[in-house]
Amino acid sequence: MNDQHHANSWKRMSFKGNKVWVETDPDGNLMVKKEKVLIKYNLKQDYEYRVKPESLNPVDQAVPAKRKSTKSTKKSGREASLPDNCIKIYTDGASSGNPGPSGIGILFIHGENKKEISKYIGTATNNIAELTAIKVALEELKRVDLPVRIFSDSSYAIGLLTKNWKPKKNQTLIFQIRTLMNKFSDLAFIKVKGHSGIKENEIADFLATSSIKKDLL
Repeated sequence: MNDQHHANSWKRMSFKGNKVWVETDPDGNLMVKKEKVLIKYNLKQDYEYRVKPESLNPVDQAVPAKRKSTKSTKKSGREASLPDNCIKIYTDGASSGNPGPSGIGILFIHGENKKEISKYIGTATNNIAELTAIKVALEELKRVDLPVRIFSDSSYAIGLLTKNWKPKKNQTLIFQIRTLMNKFSDLAFIKVKGHSGIKENEIADFLATSSIKKDLL
């Protein structure tokens, strides 16, 4: 199987406006397995994500980075106001069934350093998965003195953790997260729009969904 994998090559294509690598055979044809093809944002990443061939487009249809960053003045303003030496964390949770098999995806970015977490968490709701991703991210951080910005597309999670909403469910989990938050000298959440072509958020989504698929295989 490994020999076959190494014999295959990769070519650049566009997926949801982002440039990706797509697995091909030596002749440059897409490697379709069970009606899907393997894509990667980075050839060195250790997780896999498969998409339908019809969702891929030629690489020249990818959105240039500059144009994408100015798409939302709100987002570009937030990015511009990030403090120096900031740790950026993109979190996402996924549930197949809600409740059902669930997973979390986390992308850490600090300067040139990046770290990914893709973890299956068992049967849960989507809201629990979103909150768990944030909890695990905070537990992973060793530095509490550096500025931390958590990017999430979950209005539910951000509302509970920043607006002091009184939770009717998941109270223990929320209390644990709030306790962890108190350890940091400069921690804030930034709401991002899900599935809108933000590369880092898409990666967190892929990490969450792929953890479920790996467990179900």
